[in-house]
Amino acid sequence: MRQDSLTELVRSPDGTVAPQPPLRVDFATVRLLRDAVSTELSRLLHGKTVDAEHRALEGERVAARHVRDWVDDRRRAGDPVPAEYERVLLDAVVAELVGLGRLQLLLADPDVVEVHILGHDQVRVEYADGSVITGDPVADSDEELLEILQTLARRAGSEKNLSPANPHLSMELPDQHRSRLTAVAWVTPRPHAAIRRHRVLDVDLDRLAELEMISEPLRDLLRAAMAADLNIMIAGLGGAGKTTLARALASEISASEPVVVMEDRRELGLHTTGRHPWVMSMETRQGHGERDARGRHRGEVALADLIPVSLSLGVLRIIVGEVRGREIVAMLQAMTTSRGSICTIHARNPGSVVDRAVELALTHGEEMTAELAQRMVAGALDLIVFVNVEDETRIGGRKHRYVSHVVEIVGAGDRGQVVSTELFGPGPDGRAIPKHHPERLRDQLLRVGYDSRHLAGHIAAGDGGWRAPLRTRAGAR
Repeated sequence: MRQDSLTELVRSPDGTVAPQPPLRVDFATVRLLRDAVSTELSRLLHGKTVDAEHRALEGERVAARHVRDWVDDRRRAGDPVPAEYERVLLDAVVAELVGLGRLQLLLADPDVVEVHILGHDQVRVEYADGSVITGDPVADSDEELLEILQTLARRAGSEKNLSPANPHLSMELPDQHRSRLTAVAWVTPRPHAAIRRHRVLDVDLDRLAELEMISEPLRDLLRAAMAADLNIMIAGLGGAGKTTLARALASEISASEPVVVMEDRRELGLHTTGRHPWVMSMETRQGHGERDARGRHRGEVALADLIPVSLSLGVLRIIVGEVRGREIVAMLQAMTTSRGSICTIHARNPGSVVDRAVELALTHGEEMTAELAQRMVAGALDLIVFVNVEDETRIGGRKHRYVSHVVEIVGAGDRGQVVSTELFGPGPDGRAIPKHHPERLRDQLLRVGYDSRHLAGHIAAGDGGWRAPLRTRAGAR
């Protein structure tokens, strides 16, 4: 259900069912109960060593008793409250205990996929079906919102901080969906926060074919590419589904193989699904205090620092959640000495992917030239997969995510330019259809049983092998 999940359905005289406005929680009462529970919890656990899970369970037990006593007091005073209100009140008190506050009312809804908060009272909520609503305030003031964000940062660990000296926060929230929180304050007129949720962590290529994100011929190529240990760069705009595709590709990795996953923010979640017991998940760390000789805050650990570490671990396959800056040079160097590595990158269109990679490489330092960067891209990458998103939510539709291009990197030209072949390109509806046979990668793919000649019929007919037509509102018009 939307909002705080308290929407009640009532039947009108004509027999139709219509939602009633959700019940509202009195947050002054929530805070009073939270303080009482915190006081008792501190007394009960004083001097004891308990883990976070035990503390959470004990907090829920104590909170349930305090809420039940409060409800009983109201009933004895002649002012009974509905059972549904008691449940939501308990949820709100528990949320306050873990620092989420009213955000928990949004995160408790499994259909929520994205939340944007601009100040305490401007809340935009997006759902899995593409619908967008304006949500209730998540705090009573911007100061309270900041306090909630800072509390979450402190509970995430000593390396997380949100302060005037460090006005940016990125962290994983303590909810079952492993939601990601990004917050900015002090450099904006009001505190801003965004929460993104990946609803499906355990996904494979077959599932993406069912969801029409890839076709069956494309699924077969990508499966063979992983079996042949090709280096793959996944590109697209934010929210296109790059992380989802990376998860699906990773599902093809043998459960016995050690893999290093590096991210600025843990989003892939490969170490949590059970598919990959030998995944080593690394996350960058925010620095604090004085800057060192390189101009970085002390204690900072960047992706460029982690990539050489992964190679020293003897792991041949590296997955980087997203390359955003000079770390791309280390990533490309690692790819030239490894196999089967995966990374993602932001790009507006397929034609700009190589240019974007070169642009990031040029931030590495004065010794890097455009020709050298292009040669590095040509020597490191085997495939570029571009994921497109058609957002029709503004016209009452939904978001359509699909792969539109698969490009083979053939090599470098005389002047270092990247030479490529479009294996799959956009068909009439924009989705990828077979265009050409592999050149450089043909033998590697044949060794794992993939022969592109079976695509000849698709190439001749301009048919992509998709299960169903792409039904968009724009197409219908």
